[in-house]
Amino acid sequence: MSQAVEIGGASAVTLTDAEAPSGFAHATVLPGRGMTLLQARVRHPRLGEFDALTAPPLEEAARLLDGGPEDFAGNKAFSLGGAILLPYANRITGQDVPGAREIEAQVAGRPARLPRNWGGKDPGARQYAMHGLILDARAAQVSQPTQAQVEAHLQAGDFGGRWPGRADVRVRYALAGGALELTVETVNVGHGPLPLGVGWHPYFNLPSGRRDQAVLRLPAGARAPADNYDEVLPTGEIAPVAGTAFDFRQGRALDGLYLDDCFTDLARDDAGQVVCEVLDPAAGYGLRISTATPQVKALQVYAPPDKAFVVVEPQFNLADPYSSVWAPGVDTGMALLAPGERVVYQVRLETFEV
Repeated sequence: MSQAVEIGGASAVTLTDAEAPSGFAHATVLPGRGMTLLQARVRHPRLGEFDALTAPPLEEAARLLDGGPEDFAGNKAFSLGGAILLPYANRITGQDVPGAREIEAQVAGRPARLPRNWGGKDPGARQYAMHGLILDARAAQVSQPTQAQVEAHLQAGDFGGRWPGRADVRVRYALAGGALELTVETVNVGHGPLPLGVGWHPYFNLPSGRRDQAVLRLPAGARAPADNYDEVLPTGEIAPVAGTAFDFRQGRALDGLYLDDCFTDLARDDAGQVVCEVLDPAAGYGLRISTATPQVKALQVYAPPDKAFVVVEPQFNLADPYSSVWAPGVDTGMALLAPGERVVYQVRLETFEV
């Protein structure tokens, strides 16, 4: 059912799976902010019911997501909950446009004028476009066929003239059997090719609050190192994780390791899925993040040591996918859809006891 609180000109929508004995039982979605998942609540045999995501209450979120200077280009949407990233995830660099908070970038060999909405904080650090163009978009059509499901249609077009191609986007969240599923279907409705990267940016809570003992499992054989943790731009290297602190294939505690890293060379299970896990042993809680979407080539992980959350972002593309730092022939993950072609991005969340 819709809630009275409006964000981005549309009422928040609450999903409920009354039959779920454990796992995901409730979720709150923001159709006025690109179908961001604001919150999801979990029922746990030991912990009771708790918030699975790091996000403020709905009324406070309405104050933060106000479209003001701090919320330029929808930035505040990827500081909480779980924002959908489209038509690109992560960073894209380009030339600053004088007198405007924009960059001129090359996207699949064509010019794009993108919002310059993020960048390093150090003096002289590079500024760039970050996390797509639907962070502040309002869904044109929203329906709730059941209490446990919501669907929305975003007629993105060329994203306000910013993107070389035209897209039609449909988003669905569903609670079923204790799981939470996100589906994003994008269709090229233009007459030329559509460059496309899709991702999701969920802040997963550690209920114990003890980040040092949290365990991360990633089926990633390599990572794309960044220049530093301020700009977080790729160097163009693809480095094997074996023998390093970044090898999470068998699962390892985060301890004091800072992470804002792009992982790749993803292994899939027999069902074709990329499966990641975040474990909080002190709370007896585990979270499984899985995607069977073949276009997912990267996992961006953000986990500061002083925060009790872990962000795991399954996404099509590596950071700054059109940058000249990448050697010719390196697949940086952006899809290129022909007219009429569609691609479906799916992520499934499940909880378990540890």
